[in-house]
Amino acid sequence: MKINHKDLLLYAVTERSCLRGISLEEAVEQAILGGVSIVQLREKNISGGELMEEAKRLLKICHKYNVPFIINDDYEAALRCGADGVHVGIEDAPVADIRRIAGNDFIIGATAKTVEQAKLAEGSGADYLGVGAVFPSPTKKNAVRITPQQLSEICGSVSIPAVAIGGINAENVHTIKGCGHKGIAVVSAVFGAENVKAAAEELHRKVIETL
Repeated sequence: MKINHKDLLLYAVTERSCLRGISLEEAVEQAILGGVSIVQLREKNISGGELMEEAKRLLKICHKYNVPFIINDDYEAALRCGADGVHVGIEDAPVADIRRIAGNDFIIGATAKTVEQAKLAEGSGADYLGVGAVFPSPTKKNAVRITPQQLSEICGSVSIPAVAIGGINAENVHTIKGCGHKGIAVVSAVFGAENVKAAAEELHRKVIETL
């Protein structure tokens, strides 16, 4: 599967600790029904076996709705469970190595906080970029902030699409309007909501206005 720009419109990254009394599977399905267009499994506090089992459950849900399913960091787990791709951080496995192992149909997303990092990721074979943090993030306390101008410069420096990430919610998403990103990635703004589907619907409406 190759990434389509439209797939990146509303990118949901999981965080089970945010959930309000529902299972992650239910939350992911409600998020998709609300307009989430791609899902990343990012759960730092579970074992490898638990990750694989969770991945299989979420993969089934995502593919039911033709939504790409991505695993954070662990490209080997992504390949084993049949996920559509992986997202790697700056200090994770090099994009070029993953591309060589996984082939051209495997989606690879890469984090970029500078123009140089963005160009390197693109040149190494990344399909899209995750750029941020654009706001203080409750899930990454020490995340490096970037300004809307920096976001715009990074998006304009490469031909692959980029999603903005980091503390984005329905109240602040308008402040990055016109920066050249193809979508936003969110965690607690969807999975921490009382009504996951309604939160996704609102964000879906608002992100379209910023592109």
